Amino acid sequence: MKQYLKPLIVLCLQIWIVSLPMANAVKLKQKFKWREVEFDWPSQETKQEAISTGKYVTSNNLPLGLERWKDKLFITVPRWKSGVAASLNWINISDGESPVLHPYPSWEANQLPDEKNMDPPKPESTLKMETSPKQLNDNGTIISTFRVRADECDRLWVMDTGLADILGVPVQYAAPSLVVFDLYTDKLIRRHYFPDSLLKEDSFFANVIIDTERGDCDNAFAYMPDLGGYQVIVYSFSNDKSWRVKHNFFHFDPLAGDYNIGGVNFQWTDGVFGMAVGKKTTNGSRPVFFHAFSSTKEFMVSNRILQNETYSQSSDSYYDYKLMGDRGPNSQSSAEFYDPETGVIFYTQVNKDGVGCWNTAKPLNPDTQGLVDSDSDALVFPNDLKVDNEGNVWVLSDRLPLFIFTSLDPEQYNYRILTGEISELIKGTPCDAY
Repeated sequence: MKQYLKPLIVLCLQIWIVSLPMANAVKLKQKFKWREVEFDWPSQETKQEAISTGKYVTSNNLPLGLERWKDKLFITVPRWKSGVAASLNWINISDGESPVLHPYPSWEANQLPDEKNMDPPKPESTLKMETSPKQLNDNGTIISTFRVRADECDRLWVMDTGLADILGVPVQYAAPSLVVFDLYTDKLIRRHYFPDSLLKEDSFFANVIIDTERGDCDNAFAYMPDLGGYQVIVYSFSNDKSWRVKHNFFHFDPLAGDYNIGGVNFQWTDGVFGMAVGKKTTNGSRPVFFHAFSSTKEFMVSNRILQNETYSQSSDSYYDYKLMGDRGPNSQSSAEFYDPETGVIFYTQVNKDGVGCWNTAKPLNPDTQGLVDSDSDALVFPNDLKVDNEGNVWVLSDRLPLFIFTSLDPEQYNYRILTGEISELIKGTPCDAY
């Protein structure tokens, strides 16, 4: 009898595994993929001229940020290296598997200014005395952007670093600035340059978070994490004014700066990076969740604190910042986004080739973190993540460490955009409320 018992047990286990709830098998679905991105050039002659002059180097165009507005999916291509065709682009969500990128708001707006017409470098002594930021002749120009955000008032907010050829011979065409477009007309609403007094030597802006609501569009605020300056720039749309906020929690964790991604080992010291605005509370305020890139901890502060220019810059505000908890080992994250329908924050998991989640109604600890998906091919360095108005998560992965430290194989699919329904993705995870 014993000789039949072992096969029977194995068979029962196989049947039990197959009969497990299929919710855990639900994964992000691949929507778009590219070996290398291509652009919707005005003409083949324009493209060939750009190639011959070095203004277009196909392999140097790495998509990084994304955002959905109606049927448009915006995709950023920062100017890490020379030869980037256009930094801000869009595709249609109904496009084919590997669509060409359309520059936004136009080809002309994505062309770098002629360096011959730029102001000559100023002596160091003059630079120290200068207080007004360096500006562009055309405020509708996009130099280099990492992430954008479409708000509830149908405006596109673009965080423009003003810096090109970051990994080569960097050129600062203009001061970092916030550019706002009307999404219905594609016209520029405003450009706000950050005053020099707000910037540090290592300041770098790769994200923008918008805090507003339909019906109160003029009272919008934008939060720009400064990952190198360990501060956050706050911008008031109604006052057209910005200020900086500093806190110890904006710094990186020295024990969480080691990364192993796609076979590449490297170390980063990136500070405050991911931010997410939560649901409005009974007193009308909203929690703003945030974390440093090189950290596994999550923090929170009320938006009322950030929006009060005087109080936010005083030492009295120090204890208004709260530690929410620690996600656990190797849980470093770039972007995060709050879903108001479920109260769940989704966040990238760069060291785990995946996407995580946390239900904000629960304490934050390793046991309450869900791993929505993990894929050592399709999700190598999930770089940006957004939640749309239809209950979907959108994720862009781009193998960035290989692009920076080694090289990408043009014969492989290097860039992907994946999506999934939130209700299905969190089912059976600690993020599910039921």
